[in-house]
Amino acid sequence: MPDWDTVREIAGALPDAEESTTYGKSAFKVGGKLFVWISPDRNANDALAVRVDPGEKELLIASEDTYFQTPHYDGHPIVLIDLDRISRAQLEDRIEDAWLLRAPRRLADAYAAERD
Repeated sequence: MPDWDTVREIAGALPDAEESTTYGKSAFKVGGKLFVWISPDRNANDALAVRVDPGEKELLIASEDTYFQTPHYDGHPIVLIDLDRISRAQLEDRIEDAWLLRAPRRLADAYAAERD
């Protein structure tokens, strides 16, 4: 079962990812922008928050009970992840996608070119 150490391992391996905090909770940023963090929303019960493509948010939430939102995140391109319900492979994909959305374009393009 993934935990913050797993998140740290995955996110920390991405180019220019910086471990940080937000509202006293662990987080990762790229280019000064949050891409994955422990939600400070008390209704989220320390779920992992990740940036998502706005068009993908509702699909993820509807697809399975791994993904959810609280009223705090309504209207924002962010989903919450129940770490007890997600596989490592899914978590890797979600974190990488979040990083790609927030990374400076030149960095994201270089990363994508390396992976092809």
